[in-house]
Amino acid sequence: MGAYVAAISFFFILSLSIALCLRIPTVSSDTASACHPSNHPHPRTLRSDQLTVLINGYSESRLPLLRSIAASFSASPLVSSVLVLWGNPSTPPLTLSQFAHNLSLSSWGAAISLVPQLSSSLNARFLPRSSIKTRAVLVCDDDVEVDPKTVDFAFKMWRGNPDRLIGVFVRSHDIDLTRKEWIYTVHPDKYSIVLTKFMMMKTEYLFKYSCEGGPPMREMRRFVDEMRNCEDILMNFVAAEETNAGPLMVGAERVRDWGDPRNEDGDAYGVRDVGLSSRRAEHRKRRGECITEFHRIWGRMPLRYSYGKLVSSVGEQGLCKKGPKLVPCDH
Repeated sequence: MGAYVAAISFFFILSLSIALCLRIPTVSSDTASACHPSNHPHPRTLRSDQLTVLINGYSESRLPLLRSIAASFSASPLVSSVLVLWGNPSTPPLTLSQFAHNLSLSSWGAAISLVPQLSSSLNARFLPRSSIKTRAVLVCDDDVEVDPKTVDFAFKMWRGNPDRLIGVFVRSHDIDLTRKEWIYTVHPDKYSIVLTKFMMMKTEYLFKYSCEGGPPMREMRRFVDEMRNCEDILMNFVAAEETNAGPLMVGAERVRDWGDPRNEDGDAYGVRDVGLSSRRAEHRKRRGECITEFHRIWGRMPLRYSYGKLVSSVGEQGLCKKGPKLVPCDH
């Protein structure tokens, strides 16, 4: 009995020391005050030479991978801060305290803060926050590793197109004329939706998504909560309405999508089948329902198609015979 009490006391003291004595940065999300004017600063008061990274997390099985991803972003000179938005309110406080401590040890440059959400709502990843001091934010998931060169190139493209959504993973909307409903799909030659696996945008869109739009936006955010899906599609609606243009896709040097169910090389981080998109047919059907419902509430279809992909380098496309093979002449 004495050993049991001692163990409980140890873990209690450890939790307090981590959360208080070490002063690990944690931020409490308050949805009621998120739309206060202080969370909507003028763009000129925000840094334009760096960005803030918002990583959404939920599954405890992904904590090691999430820590690695956060550390990688922290090391980039382009990153002002990394906010890990933890959306699982049922996670034990001790687990969060230990994870916050681990994150602080992983910070090699920009500060990494753990942000416990008050609910599991996916809308919370788009809440405006006073801790964001940059004109651009990068919204991403906890199972996608992106190389630094891709982040750098995407940021350069965003600075040249600050009103557009910039991304690596894209999808499309289309119309099913037989059923007279919108569908969520993939086209080989065009796209209209950037996914939050990697979505770069101006900070003002957080306020537009969460605080503006009146009753229609409130109804669509409620629908996101009901479906537990489609917050990324709704953000694409918001951006397309403002720009009357589609998003921009950038080419990536190296992007590892650990959560894709098509992975065949094992499950090193225990992430397989955890994500919403692991059940592909049902996932697409539900997202088509979201597009249909957003269109009904919006009263029109703001999504616009984009074509092509922005690339960071252009090589010689002509082929030359070298030995027995035809290869690019640059090689």
